[in-house]
Amino acid sequence: MIRFNCDYLEGAHPRILEALTKTNLEQTVGYGCDEYCDMARDAVKKVCNDNSIDVHFLVGGTQTNLTVISSALRAHQGVLSAETGHINCHETGAIEATGHKVIALPTENGKIKACDIDHYVERYRADEAWEHVVQPKMVYISNPTETGTIYSKAELTEISESCRRNGLYLFLDGARLGYGLACKRNDLDIPAITALTDVFYIGGTKVGLLFGECLVITNPALKEDFRCVIKQKGGMLAKGRLLGVQFYEMFRDGLYFEISEHAMNMAEKLKADITALGYEFDGDSPTNQQFVKLTGKQVELLSEDFSFENMGLLPDGRVLVRFCTSWATKEENIDKLIEKLKEIREV
Repeated sequence: MIRFNCDYLEGAHPRILEALTKTNLEQTVGYGCDEYCDMARDAVKKVCNDNSIDVHFLVGGTQTNLTVISSALRAHQGVLSAETGHINCHETGAIEATGHKVIALPTENGKIKACDIDHYVERYRADEAWEHVVQPKMVYISNPTETGTIYSKAELTEISESCRRNGLYLFLDGARLGYGLACKRNDLDIPAITALTDVFYIGGTKVGLLFGECLVITNPALKEDFRCVIKQKGGMLAKGRLLGVQFYEMFRDGLYFEISEHAMNMAEKLKADITALGYEFDGDSPTNQQFVKLTGKQVELLSEDFSFENMGLLPDGRVLVRFCTSWATKEENIDKLIEKLKEIREV
């Protein structure tokens, strides 16, 4: 079975395993206070071009999201998100479980606009019963989004200006950030993201690490006692050096960007080859997630040899499926998928 379900199906890049093995028997202090975490923090600060940031390492994306949001918000406050946002759809109510409402904004392409933020805040503040309503205090976006789209520098700048104008924190979920940065349509870089957000994270779980997310806090108001919140939410890994070793290896010489570019090269090949066969896409994703419309019979036949994400039935009776490439995708496996799609094209 060849799997295209997601971008975390393989273990880790060989260099990550080599680095972990090489340092395996070293004794270090725990909880991220070791020299490897320090080296990783320095490497990330260099990539961000900002020595004033705080850098923390957590294990997973959902854990990072709930830790950040629960730390930033007071009990009566909520977070604005695209209706397709990960915190709204795929985290089993993790944010709500911490006592904070996810306020979903409508979107057609997985992205929210600055004008939508302004409009929501204006309506909230104009409501005579505002004190009876959850107060918006943070905006959550992901880049790439759940639909594979990316924010341009102009779009992120407008959202950042809206958040600052309205007194909201801006939090960017970068679980797949490497793939967004390697996208040919992208005009953002990590220093720009650092300057435009209050807090964001660089995803490792989906980009070549065994596990791990690198959280960057830029706003001083969010820095105080953040390690206490990590501990409270169960995110403080005793063997924290396992995260430091991995992120240092990724950023010491640009490996993170190199393997992200490979994933995008594979995605572009996949998209071009599927397009040449005449299949219809759902939207225009420029990143490593490709959404294709298949008939039920095509899904059945394709599932004999390949695994992929079934996104559900479409109004016309077809099935929306998602194919993901990753840092480890082999070109030969894409060729096999294309050959099968060619074989079942007329079914």
